[in-house]
Amino acid sequence: MRLPFPYRPEDQIVTQRLQSLQGALDWGAAAQAARPWVQAVRRHPPPFWAMESLLKEYPISSAEGLALMRLAEALLRVPDAETAIELTADQLGRADFDHAGDKALARLSSAAIALSKKFLPTATNSGQADEQQPGLFARLGARSVVAATLRAVQLLGRQFVLGQTIGEAMQEAAAARHRSVGLCFSYDMLGEGARTDADAQHYLDSYTSAIKKIATYADLASACERNDGISIKLSALHPRYEDAQKARVMAELVPRVWGLCELAATANLNLTIDAEEVDRLELSLDVFEALAARVAQHFPQWQGFGLAMQAYQTRALELIEHVTALARKYRLRLMCRLVKGAYWDAEIKRAQELGLPHYPVFTHKHHTDVSYLACARALLAAPDAIYPQFATHNAGTIAAILQMAESAPALAALPSGGAVSPGGGPSQKRAPAPFELQRLHGMGEGVYREVMKTPPAGEGAIPVRVYAPVGRHKDLLAYLVRRLLENGANSSFVHQLADESVGMDELLISPLRLEPEASLPLPLDLYGAGRRNSAGLDLTVEPMRAPLLAAYAATALPAVPEFDVKTTSSAYQTSAMSYQKWSKTPVHERSAILRRAADALEAELPRFCALMVKEAFKTWGDSVAEVREAADFLRYYANEAERIMVPVALPGPTGESNELRLTARGVWVCISPWNFPLAIFMGQVAAALATGNTVLAKPAEQTPAVAFEAVRLLHRAGVPEGALQLAHGPGDTVGAALVAQPGIAGVVFTGSTEVARIINRALAAKDGPIVPLIAETGGINAMLVDSTALPEQVADAVLQSSFRSAGQRCSALRLLCVHEGIADGVIEMIRGAAKELVAGDPADLATDVGPVIDRQAWGAIRRHLERLVSTSKPVTVIEDSTQSATNPIANLIPPSAFEVAAVADVQQEIFGPVLHIVRWRGDPAAVIDQINALGYGLTLGIQTRIDSRAQALAARARVGNVYINRNMIGAVVGVQPFGGEGLSGTGPKAGGPHYLARFCAEQTVTVNTTAAGGNVQLLASPA
Repeated sequence: MRLPFPYRPEDQIVTQRLQSLQGALDWGAAAQAARPWVQAVRRHPPPFWAMESLLKEYPISSAEGLALMRLAEALLRVPDAETAIELTADQLGRADFDHAGDKALARLSSAAIALSKKFLPTATNSGQADEQQPGLFARLGARSVVAATLRAVQLLGRQFVLGQTIGEAMQEAAAARHRSVGLCFSYDMLGEGARTDADAQHYLDSYTSAIKKIATYADLASACERNDGISIKLSALHPRYEDAQKARVMAELVPRVWGLCELAATANLNLTIDAEEVDRLELSLDVFEALAARVAQHFPQWQGFGLAMQAYQTRALELIEHVTALARKYRLRLMCRLVKGAYWDAEIKRAQELGLPHYPVFTHKHHTDVSYLACARALLAAPDAIYPQFATHNAGTIAAILQMAESAPALAALPSGGAVSPGGGPSQKRAPAPFELQRLHGMGEGVYREVMKTPPAGEGAIPVRVYAPVGRHKDLLAYLVRRLLENGANSSFVHQLADESVGMDELLISPLRLEPEASLPLPLDLYGAGRRNSAGLDLTVEPMRAPLLAAYAATALPAVPEFDVKTTSSAYQTSAMSYQKWSKTPVHERSAILRRAADALEAELPRFCALMVKEAFKTWGDSVAEVREAADFLRYYANEAERIMVPVALPGPTGESNELRLTARGVWVCISPWNFPLAIFMGQVAAALATGNTVLAKPAEQTPAVAFEAVRLLHRAGVPEGALQLAHGPGDTVGAALVAQPGIAGVVFTGSTEVARIINRALAAKDGPIVPLIAETGGINAMLVDSTALPEQVADAVLQSSFRSAGQRCSALRLLCVHEGIADGVIEMIRGAAKELVAGDPADLATDVGPVIDRQAWGAIRRHLERLVSTSKPVTVIEDSTQSATNPIANLIPPSAFEVAAVADVQQEIFGPVLHIVRWRGDPAAVIDQINALGYGLTLGIQTRIDSRAQALAARARVGNVYINRNMIGAVVGVQPFGGEGLSGTGPKAGGPHYLARFCAEQTVTVNTTAAGGNVQLLASPA
């Protein structure tokens, strides 16, 4: 690793940053310098169309601000009028625009939007707009409102986007330079990260043409930093820009970016690589150094190559130190743009989902400010290697930078940068300024107007560069929302500057202070004091993944003896005898044993992951997630048992007490599948044990070793051997014998619907008590996508839901229903993204899709595929649908997708990486009815920006788990209780608050407290 471990205690890092600033910054003086700038901006506020004014009137924290943001994000891409009407009605209907403020913007916008709402239809229970509203005028009015709203959103976009083409943007830039002499621009070609190679080529062409256009106006004789430049996003130039695909990235992406560098260097432009998320930082540095080495070799005098750095990352200062060392190593001067950061909420959520020890970003805003100042000082201290570019709208931060710059090292000895002269040496030119300031187009103009009026004593004007997005309005969506979130939050300087109720002292308060505790619960404390989140790891961090690879090399699959069905009766007797003691063990003692098992499981995470990679052919990511899920089951059911097994006093007449108790049932048979050989096995067993039952556990015959080691771990934690016995063998012999055994108190099963029916019939045919069955089976799980959905998000969700785990999840997506208005583009994106997946050896970190479980499964899926090839329209070519595997591997089936004519054509679940796609039109509620008619009811995905539609469709669906605007796999214990209905299972949901009660019998105890001769309690009470 180039940088320190990313998940370290926040307070320790901030303490170090504060120490680095001691004696280097007088914040009081900086605040005093910033005060007149703030006063001037408040005396001369931005015009009513400026973004600051809009954010003041409708802050993102308000319903109105959120509605406008959602419309800005989605409305421009909706192709059909009816859906656009519904989206507009849905969002405007959730907010109150009737109360206008006293500003021109408030009067105009609020009045227009409030009036618009009167012409919009209301949503019905189906999520469709109500067609019964009065007459033609209302319908024409609704369309007019949408047209007006669309225009308003386009105007909103113009506040943030300099131009829809690079030519248009450069014209706007030229006009801005007339108003503010010396202004420079860094153009950013907007768009989402590439999902397909075609996307990457499109963005590469866009960057190439932009550089050529900018080059026509560049001054070869000027210092490079005085010319305009371009910012490029590496994730836009490669569809698999991620750590696991490093070999591909270095081989394919570096040459693409180098071509852009050559163009920029020849034209004396600056080219900055934009910042990405934490998990890509090390990879970004690998790419950056490879390019820096080429720059040093081919364009050693070029001083325009640069990198953006995010101060909210806890490793920001070490990143600057590392990049400074690279500059000196290759004898270059690099540009470094320092920003606060753009992915804070995503980084927080990822750390929570992965169960990481700490956050990789600061949780307090003023801690990020401290980091920014410490980083600024480090950048200013290295003028031989770094040209700092400070991107900020915070007046206090700007004043602090100017103060620290006064004591920064001089530039007299520095060589000037620029174009290479015909003779090969650098052109002669004046010494450049030591740094520049940057702002976003459409933001902070007032502050910078004042700053540029008052340059430091004895110096010329401070160079200012505008970061200028360029692109079609419908492509600006993600960027626009990100900027709105950053600058519209109540805590942002931009928001507070426009709010005169925020006093000057509060606005310019010193950030140089330490909060000892994070502002959010740490990821492991996500669920509160009662239950610890399972500890996970980040596979992109080498020290965290190294133990997994070491365990894989050292772990062998144990031989597991097969259960002799002739011993079924004696195994039952052993379990029944153990039940007598185990059921009487206090619930808190049983729960303590399960919690010890969870701790032990986390400690052995690498070994259990290695077991699953070897036996179940799981990828490393899936294996880590499964160990964590098993630990979550142990802790959650331990807590739940303590909660539900406490006797409940019930109300009744005086003179008696009434109490409801839950008790264990007896010996349970737990039959678990091979697709989750640890998590489902452990969940079933833990639920039975926690409630005082004993267990005969039959794992899938394909994965006995994982179950064998899980049983050993539970025994070591304190579960009596008689209370948990392993019975490995085929389902039709061992499973059947266990189910048929007289005296069995219950059966819990996860597997196919067909086998669940067999078990149900076998239990029904037995004499004696009616035996409860808890069955969780599969399903033809569908995802409905309407025309408001973002195609990139849909493609991500579809690939994860359909093809992760080789499609061998009960919850996996089998049927994609996509609106005809966007179907062509979405299907093409899915096709291209599927081609980028790597199918191969699950032990290889680069593998996305491993093999199916065995040859029998492989053969069944291949027969289905042959049928689909002849009856449907292939979307992906099976033999060429993914990247080639590193080594040939048995039972490998690459992801496949097929278009079918109707929902009803999909009658059977294919338990593998196979997706059916249907185009739909009309009422989405009718599509849900067709999905319901299939009879399954496990998972459903809904992709829409119409909130009322999402809720109406979810209520209409007869399924157990509905996922809106995300993937539909990976249910988390205690967060998304999992289980279906109909052909998909009996319930109750695993990992939910109603699950354990099914393992229990209920007993009500009523005591006549007056039997001794009178009601003492009543008589003793005051009259």
